[in-house]
Amino acid sequence: MTVYRHIAVAVDGSTATAEALQHAVRLARQSSAALTGVFVLDGNWADFIGNDWQSSKGARQGFLDHIRREQEQQAEAARGQFETAVAGLESAHFSVLAGDPTEELVKLANLPGTDLLVVSRQVFQVSGRPSLKSLARILAQKASRPLLLLG
Repeated sequence: MTVYRHIAVAVDGSTATAEALQHAVRLARQSSAALTGVFVLDGNWADFIGNDWQSSKGARQGFLDHIRREQEQQAEAARGQFETAVAGLESAHFSVLAGDPTEELVKLANLPGTDLLVVSRQVFQVSGRPSLKSLARILAQKASRPLLLLG
């Protein structure tokens, strides 16, 4: 059995990430590893939707504010999902990052202290951003550290 010191897992509060989270918790318990749950607030919505809105600037900003609130709620759901799953685990921590989810997870996957990154192929799909459908492929190509893609 491989022994890990630090495992990271992407969590979004949805049932799509439950299997990845449970797998990461199981591995952390078996290895007595530290476990970090990560949610990424997607900061690229303004670029994603562009500036060519036919309605007023206020409508665009209103949409961006709505997305931000929705993501903050998802981050809290992810935190709750993580805290429930890690009950009794000695070294567990939850982080909220901001930026492009793919880039942030690639950075996390490449940190020397990350022994394993566990990710569901459907992570962060709850926000509906189509570009995240390539997340698993990009992680598989760019991760220099061990990566476990589930579902």
